[in-house]
Amino acid sequence: MMDYPLLLKTILYRARTVFPEKEIVSRDYSGIFRYTYKDMYERVCRLANALEHKLGVAPGEHIGSFAWNNHRHLELYYAVPCSQRVLHTVNIRLFQEQIVYTINHAEDQVLFIDEDLVPLIEAVADQLTTVRAYVIMTDKKALPQTKLSPVYLYEELLADEEPFYEFPTFDENTPAIIAYTSATTGNPKGVVYTHRGLYLHCLTTLVGELGTDESDVTMPIVPMFHVNAWGRPFSDTWVGAKQVYPGARPQPQDFCELIHNERVTYSAGVPTIWMGILNHVRANPGKYDFSCVRFFMSGGSALPQSLTEAFEKELGVKLYQGYGQTETSPVTFVCYPKSYLQDLPEPDKYRLRTKTGLLLPGLEMKIVGSDGREVAHDGKEMGELLLRGPWIIDSYYKDPEKTKEAFIDGWFRTGDIATIDEHGYLQVVDRTKDLIKSGGEWISSVDLENAIMGHPDVLEAAVIPIPNEKWQERPLACVVLRPEARGRVTKEDILTFLQDKVAKWWIPDEVVFIDEIPKTSVGKFSKKTLREQWEQGRLTS
Repeated sequence: MMDYPLLLKTILYRARTVFPEKEIVSRDYSGIFRYTYKDMYERVCRLANALEHKLGVAPGEHIGSFAWNNHRHLELYYAVPCSQRVLHTVNIRLFQEQIVYTINHAEDQVLFIDEDLVPLIEAVADQLTTVRAYVIMTDKKALPQTKLSPVYLYEELLADEEPFYEFPTFDENTPAIIAYTSATTGNPKGVVYTHRGLYLHCLTTLVGELGTDESDVTMPIVPMFHVNAWGRPFSDTWVGAKQVYPGARPQPQDFCELIHNERVTYSAGVPTIWMGILNHVRANPGKYDFSCVRFFMSGGSALPQSLTEAFEKELGVKLYQGYGQTETSPVTFVCYPKSYLQDLPEPDKYRLRTKTGLLLPGLEMKIVGSDGREVAHDGKEMGELLLRGPWIIDSYYKDPEKTKEAFIDGWFRTGDIATIDEHGYLQVVDRTKDLIKSGGEWISSVDLENAIMGHPDVLEAAVIPIPNEKWQERPLACVVLRPEARGRVTKEDILTFLQDKVAKWWIPDEVVFIDEIPKTSVGKFSKKTLREQWEQGRLTS
């Protein structure tokens, strides 16, 4: 057979050749922008020419994007790696010093910035040691006032370039994209994705009933600046789906309007996003029609059973769980009912959907206990999840020390504690640092949070370990009540609700009511922040 490298340019080629008339929709600064895959291909070619002719970026050099989910970011996803350069998708929600660190560590030569994010880069530009040019992305006709220099307007950069480009052929193990972990301690770690890894990840995420095809209308809510929007810009382009991008600073209303107006069939995001959408629909009864939706995917943190039930019963939408990490490109597990489990009783059906899921084709896993042996497939015995496969990293970028810590005998250590049942369904129980050790036994903060969020008056809940003289650690429940329940629901109400939901010794000693649970840069509950607030005496009942 041909020695034919697995390169991202083949995805772009298929979109232009097979689906030239299919539509891409993007919420731009002045309204909704629409164009076709043919248009997108020509603009990608113009951008690739501009990288070479006007910006002088050499093959192999790094280009940073500081942008939301929109059509210009999509063009960068193809023009940069397909022209043998490397795209660094800078996480716009990192702390200022982390943004500086990642741009300098990646040695970005040019930075592409969405218009409304320019002030964030202006504030740190004097600390960026490798950036030699800036490009502002907007639909406005003139450059906004800025201190950045030298600076270009994206649309002007493309305007007089040729709409065709001879994309080169090179080794499939060439880096395509670099992303950084959303570090809770220390500096973020760099993860390099190769063309081969992204290509294979893309193929496997299209397998089965949870894949997408040409008839779908997809809307990636998970950020393009974080783990490649879970690969959607590649997989949805490959199949020729209509793509909808929610643009700058989207709110639940924006998501709901796009789903309703564009007839979205598939979307992906973290649980806090789905909570926001559900609450917005509840506050606007009869306004939105979600009958177009086939299903939504949730990931990033555990999916509460109460949320998946509410979505199906109130919105008529199936919500499924997925799992991955920055280091795994990211998707490695997806949860769906096997054929012989389709007719489970309703409570079991919802419980199954909140499991982490089934291993994707092409990967291997092990769950090992503290003694190094694999755990039983009984859904009870816990151990650390280890992974290996063609889209799992083999090292951190320029960080041999962290690399050494992350691997054991060729397996990547996820840092997640999990169980696996007799049907092969993985259940992530907790992060190793979030497990609560009480009296020599482990309590899963994730399971406890999900139980608390089953209370009809609870909006959000996070559980953290706090020191205890007798038991070593005990769980502290941080609870956000629905607005109408505040001042009415008490600590005793929450504890009583848990009596028949979890083991008696799991029930928290303390419940504190707070206005909002702090979030990480990618929308997960920030338990690190909660632990710091407790240590500072700011979490009291």
